[in-house]
Amino acid sequence: MNVSFLQELMNAIADQGRQLLPRSLGRSAPQDDIVELAGALLSGRGEASGVAIASQILAHYRTLRAKERQAFLTFLSRTMQPDADDVARAAKAYLAAPGPGNMAALQEVVESPCQEFFRRLNLAPGATAQIVAMRRDLLEAAAPALGVVERDLKHLLASWFNRGFLVLRRIDWQTPAAILDKIIAYEAVHEIQGWDDLRRRLDPADRRCFAYFHPSLIDEPLIFVEVALMGEMPQSIQAVLQEAPKNGDPADKPSTAVFYSISNCQEGLRGISFGSFLIKQVVEDLLKERTSLKTFVTLSPVPQFADWLADVLADDATSLVTPAERERLLVLEDPAWVGSAAAEPMKPLLLRLAAHYFLSVKVEGRPVDPVARFHLGNGARLERINWQGDLSAKGLREAHGLMCNYRYDLKDIEKNHEAYENEGAVAASRQVHTLLKVERGRSETSKFLALPGLRTVKSRPASE
Repeated sequence: MNVSFLQELMNAIADQGRQLLPRSLGRSAPQDDIVELAGALLSGRGEASGVAIASQILAHYRTLRAKERQAFLTFLSRTMQPDADDVARAAKAYLAAPGPGNMAALQEVVESPCQEFFRRLNLAPGATAQIVAMRRDLLEAAAPALGVVERDLKHLLASWFNRGFLVLRRIDWQTPAAILDKIIAYEAVHEIQGWDDLRRRLDPADRRCFAYFHPSLIDEPLIFVEVALMGEMPQSIQAVLQEAPKNGDPADKPSTAVFYSISNCQEGLRGISFGSFLIKQVVEDLLKERTSLKTFVTLSPVPQFADWLADVLADDATSLVTPAERERLLVLEDPAWVGSAAAEPMKPLLLRLAAHYFLSVKVEGRPVDPVARFHLGNGARLERINWQGDLSAKGLREAHGLMCNYRYDLKDIEKNHEAYENEGAVAASRQVHTLLKVERGRSETSKFLALPGLRTVKSRPASE
């Protein structure tokens, strides 16, 4: 009720303020109008006209074609930046006489006018969602000239979407259909095959789903996690997604909570992390609900393993695989390999290479695998690498079917997090370390552990 009232009030202010808009608007092309409006928004007018101008800017922006949008964003990057002379004078004044007054003056001139532009733009009704979409346009453009605007906007959005503003809501079958439909659309890890599949994933007996929402995006989830309550740590996504027998066995007193899918929903919020807060809060809520839960693990994809392995095999100088092993790995080119007689003999070789991938292949001192960076950075431990964990077309294409479990052991989370942040240490179980010794002696294991990381996936710099 309050949100609706405020929305109506802001709409009324915008309507009343339209009569205060510059008279010249509407006589030129939309891309010219929006540039004039942007200047007017920063001119220091009253709030009513500010709301109206902000509304007009967003309305104009929606009508622009992709190239026109990029031109407007380029205009912001070129014209709405700190004045170099003012910064230099304020910096000299502070160096000459350090103190709160000169520091405040320096901070004032250093702040980008672009940030103030977006703050005022956010006055318009429904502006937050459109500003998030504007950052998505910036990211998709990937133009170096727009980098300064993207950084300014990311800085603001990180404040606007601070954890303190987010609301955790459980998603169940009683959740409004509009939100459930978005859960289906936004699922990025394991595709939801329609409403029946969604209903299974929301089964109150042994499934949970939680999402973060922001007050300005009421019906738009920011990120959501799907959880299975089970009797043990699963080895495959097939076991998690299949219909469980309704005999009351594992669901009555489950011992293990399995986080099997975490999906970010808003591309415009990329790089603004909510996942670590989400997992920790969900763990707290689950512990209150089910006191039988003792183990908290993920069942996670390995999205870049196949690309990395392809680079290894393309490198004739690598000593990670012998010529005979390279020949055996050629079977991976046939999608039917997983059901053939060649599959089981491949198991120790692929698991050894996966262990090396997780423990040794790094970029800037951190694991090359993005999912590993997320969970290890949150204090989890790499518990197990699972053979044929995901036999879907996507799982075979990205990781040759491999998945892994990260374990959130509450007593070790802080220790693991500190070791990862300070030393880049990968917390892993003895079982994972043992995989490095499979099919090779200790001396050869030491040899390839000493390698400088080899080449990594094509989209990332080489690991040195």
